[in-house]
Amino acid sequence: HDLRVEGVVVEYLEGLDNLPERLAEFGPGPKRRVGVLADHLVEGSKESRMTQQLGPHVMVTGHPFIDVWQAVKPSSVGIEEWPEVPYGEDWKTGICRRLGWGDDPKEGWRRVYAGVHTYRDLESDLIGAVERLVDFVTEPHMQY
Repeated sequence: HDLRVEGVVVEYLEGLDNLPERLAEFGPGPKRRVGVLADHLVEGSKESRMTQQLGPHVMVTGHPFIDVWQAVKPSSVGIEEWPEVPYGEDWKTGICRRLGWGDDPKEGWRRVYAGVHTYRDLESDLIGAVERLVDFVTEPHMQY
């Protein structure tokens, strides 16, 4: 289903630190809702605290994964499980090294992207978070 038909635009935020500036640019309101999907949004984190007071026209939800790659089922990319990467090490670079995918995360992106064909290739936590956001920004009273 094409979200553009529903009036939904998807943009890359490049981190929650940019959220206040982007919200100021967009100007959310009753007919201009914003839904934000955040990686590794866990209770008590800096990110969860930053997203608590954004107003009734902004919904931030997330998934528990360190990175969206981790929301892809390992079997979909031909591995048994996602390797552990120590805190402080770049996660994508560490994954690529541990899986023998080279040192450039671009190769990892290619492999992960190629492994996803349907929603069944994704973990349910990610699917649920995306569904909540789509529901929030497309509620019937939002239609023009």
